Order: sequence, then C-alpha cells, then structure tokens
Amino acid sequence: MVRTRTAAFIAHYPLACYITVMRRGIAVSPGVAVGTAYCVDEVIGQLEPHELNSVEAADELARLDQAWTATDEDLRAMHAKVSTQVGEQEAAIFQTHQAILHDSTFIQKVRNWITKENLSSRAAMHHVMNEYTSLFARIKDDYLKERLADVRDVISRISTHLLNLNAIDEVQPDGPVILVGRELLPSQALAFGQIDVRGIVTETGGNTSHAAILARSRGIPAVSGIRGILHEISTGDTVAVDGREGHVIVNPGTEVETAYRKLQREFVHLRHELVENRDHPAISKDGVEIELMANINNVADAESANLMGANGVGLFRTEYLFLTHPTVPDEEEQLAAYIEAIQASPNQRVTIRTLDLGGDKTVPYLGHQTHHDANPFMGWRSIRLSFEHPEFFQRQIRAILRAGCHGDVRILFPMITTLEEVRRVKRLVKRSKEQLDREGIPYKKSVPLGLMLEVPAAAIVIKHLIGAVDFVSIGSNDLVQYLMAADRDNPKVAHLCEPLSPPVLAVLQTVISTCNEAGIPVTLCGEMAGRPRAFLLLFAMGLRQVSMSPAFIPLIKELLDQITLEQATSLLDHVMQMKTSGNIQLYLSRELARMCPNLTMMDSA
Repeated sequence: MVRTRTAAFIAHYPLACYITVMRRGIAVSPGVAVGTAYCVDEVIGQLEPHELNSVEAADELARLDQAWTATDEDLRAMHAKVSTQVGEQEAAIFQTHQAILHDSTFIQKVRNWITKENLSSRAAMHHVMNEYTSLFARIKDDYLKERLADVRDVISRISTHLLNLNAIDEVQPDGPVILVGRELLPSQALAFGQIDVRGIVTETGGNTSHAAILARSRGIPAVSGIRGILHEISTGDTVAVDGREGHVIVNPGTEVETAYRKLQREFVHLRHELVENRDHPAISKDGVEIELMANINNVADAESANLMGANGVGLFRTEYLFLTHPTVPDEEEQLAAYIEAIQASPNQRVTIRTLDLGGDKTVPYLGHQTHHDANPFMGWRSIRLSFEHPEFFQRQIRAILRAGCHGDVRILFPMITTLEEVRRVKRLVKRSKEQLDREGIPYKKSVPLGLMLEVPAAAIVIKHLIGAVDFVSIGSNDLVQYLMAADRDNPKVAHLCEPLSPPVLAVLQTVISTCNEAGIPVTLCGEMAGRPRAFLLLFAMGLRQVSMSPAFIPLIKELLDQITLEQATSLLDHVMQMKTSGNIQLYLSRELARMCPNLTMMDSA
C-alpha cells in the first residue's frame, strides 16, 4: 500500500494575513484546486458584450426559429409518451407548456429583444425570463404565481436547444477552470463535460446537493453554500478552492496563490498514488475485511467504480436516468441502462434503487409542476410518489427483474417508513412477476429486496421491519436532515446536517447493531461513508458493507491499511461520550492526523 509523505500543509491562519477576499462555505468535496473562474450563470444566460449587426440579428432569428421548432417537437413527444406510460392527467402539463410556447406575446417579446435591442437569442431569453419574474412577483393569486415555473421550464428547453446551435461568442475556456454558479444541476454538468474542471463553487446546496455528489464522484474539490459569491467572482478571475475547510479565495496575491498551488500539486499527487490501491483488497491492518461498493448515477460512474476497485454497486440512483432523459424512459430503455451498468461491473453485485424523485429532484410528467408541497422533502416524494403511479412503478420493477438475468442484482426501495409500505412493495413485485410470467418474458425470480432506511420512524421500529426484507441500506443523507429537522441545501441551517453529531451517531449505532444481531446485511450508502473520520466510526460500529462515490474507494482502502479495529473502537468509545458535534469533529480530525498523517488532505470538515 502507498506510504505517501505527509503533505506539508500550510496553515490557513498564517496565510490569512495575505488574503483580502476570502469566503467560507460548506466543505463538500476535499482537496485543493486553483484555476480560472468560469461562471455558469454567465455562460448559460450569456449576455453578450457586443450588439449584433443586421446580418447577425437575422442569423439569431433563424437559430431561434430552429430552437422553437425543436422545443415544440419535444413537448409533443413528451405529451404522447407520458399520456401512454403514465396517464393523460400527468401529460396535461406539456399541453400547458405548448400553449406558453405558442403564445404570441411571449414570441414577440423574445423577437423584439433581438431585432430592436440587437441581443443574441439566449440573451433575449434571459431578459424575457426576468420580465416574467417581475410580473409574476406582483400577482397575488398563488395558482397564477406557480405558473412561473412552467414559463421557466419552457425557456430552459428553448435555451438548451440554442446551446446546441453553436451560439455566437460562446465562451470556450482554456486550461483548468473553477466552475462557479448558484447551483449545478445534472443537465448543466453534462453541458460542460469537455471542460477541464478542477474545482466547483456554488451559492446553494450542501453535502448532498447535485454539485457535491458530482464533485465527489470525480474527485473534484468543491465548496457550496456561499451566498452572493457570483457577485464577487467573474469569469476570468483566479480562484483558489479548499474543499477541506470550505475556503474560497478570489484573486489571491502572489504568495497565497503560490502556497495553494503547492497544496494542489500535493493533492493531485496523493490522489494519483491512492488510485494505485484499486486492486488491493479492502482489509484493515488487523485483517478485518470490508466490502467497498460504489454509488453511481449512470454507466460512466459504473465504469469508474470498476476502475477504482469497487466490490460492486451499492446504490444505482435510477432517477438520474429520468432527470436527464429527453422524455420518459420506457421499460426497454430502462432495461438497457440497467444491463449496461451490470456489464460495467463484471461479476459484482449491483443494487438498483427505484425512483427517488421529489424534494430537489423533480420531473414534470409525475405531477410536480402542478403539485406543490410546502415542504417537498417531507411530502409527496420517493416511494410515496411511486405508489401513486403503480403502473409506472411496476414498469421499473419489471425492468430491474429482467436485468437480473444479466447479473447479481438487488432492488432497493427508498424512503420506507412503515411495515405496511414494505408489504405493499412486495405485492407490487409479486404482481410484476406474474405479468412477466403471463407474457413469457424471462426474469430473475429470486432478486433480493431491501429497504432504504432514511426516515427516523423506520429507525425506531427497525426490529419490526428487518424481518420483512432481505437487506437494509442506510441513506444517511436524508436520515441526517430528517433527524435534525434541517434542509441540507439551505445555507442557514446546513450546518445542522452534520453526520458526526451525537443524535445521528446514536441512531446509526442502534440500527447497525440491530441488523447485525438479526443477521440481516446492512450497508450505508450515504456520502458520509467516503469521509475518513466518519468511516472510522462506522467501522467500529460493526458496519462491514459501505457504498460511496467511486473516487473515495482508494482512499478508504489506504485508511483501512493503516488502522486496526481496536483503534477504531477506542475512537468510537471516546466519541460516544461527547456531547457536541464540534468536539467530535475536532477530536477525530486530530486523531486522524496522528494515525494517518498522509490522508489529512483528503478529509473534509
């Protein structure tokens, strides 16, 4: 195993005397990066600095017409597919969007900004969106106010097509960049797939936001939850990102920049050395074996997990297939995606989670544009949404059962709260099998069924639930926010969503020990599994299966190689006596630095 020299960490406090602009947010992905800022909002809603001439304006109108036609075709296709696969009521939203698209006032507003103000099509869309935002802000009727989301959806669809039409003055960054934006959604991430991204900074979000998950899956340092950062950073600025402590430094002086570039080189060197551990077994210094699996969103992640030496896929988030699909994926399209992921994980287990939509992950064809929860994370989402659309839900179950013919597959059901829900799920699985039998379609008849434990109520009655399932997977991301009654993506309360807090650790210890005593396999697939200081405690609690972002698997292998179960247990005994998360963090940070000094750069606060 690698024995990297301790990174010569340059303490932040001495550096601070040279820094004039430094902001602190939430450290969501460890490491250090320095690069040129690339502001997502500036690029997506690009307000071009120059006015178009008459020829360029004519070209823009032609591009706009192309994008308009393509959007109309999208909406027609969506309506037809959703009405067939989900229901006519759910498909009605796309008729609403078509009505907006063909509204003469809407069309004329966009064209006027091009012909009269000499702006590009995307800049015109940006201005029209601002107009409608101001207009809807003055409306008192709640229903009409909610229609702004529909307008935004239509404009987003048009803008997506415009982006694919080689926009005028498209910014093409050279060299390593730091992505900066309000948030970073999956669709935006795909649009910047060819850019050399070294760091990510966002105004919103926390440890479990899309940006955080994307960053960790790729091993990119990231900081989230810095309100107003877009007012302080412009495209072209030099930015240093410290994903361990949550620091973002804008246009650092020469001495500070040099120091952070040195830290960046050490971080990159350590990361490359750790990757060499991918073929090494995940065994502690005293011989305790751990099954390290990966969280994936798509086939590319599955391939990355295999390259990083994962023991399989502990969590396949299938909702990303739906979030990034141009329409609604049917059974055959889902089956193809699941088979690809299985084939990218040869001879390994793949745990496929059914749709976990809702909260911050929505699609219009399941009613989210017409059904607005006051608190979306606590309302109509996840398994509750799937129950409301049983035929749609069964189509996914059928696809997973069929995929089971191609490998070792398990089905994981999210946000299970009661035993009644477990029984309802099992009835739907049985019904899906009966359908496949009648149709003569081959499927795997003995696919294990598991519940994702992320609701405190389920943790309280875990003894009653485990007898009805084959395995348990702890979703620590949601479990933490529900235990702490704090929105993980709200910067004002995100600090409360700390896995290393006394109440969270107490619940985790109870669940893990209960499952172990009953002989029920238990996994933790939340993001805390990839944090070294958190992993030490989970290991001591008796957890022997974990799932994490692929990029962190070599790191945890290195950590295991340097510690014993006895050492981890001693840490846990001390931590469980502590009364505050701050004391726990400080203690574990100090102990990790003492036990594994070479890994401190890869750990985040």
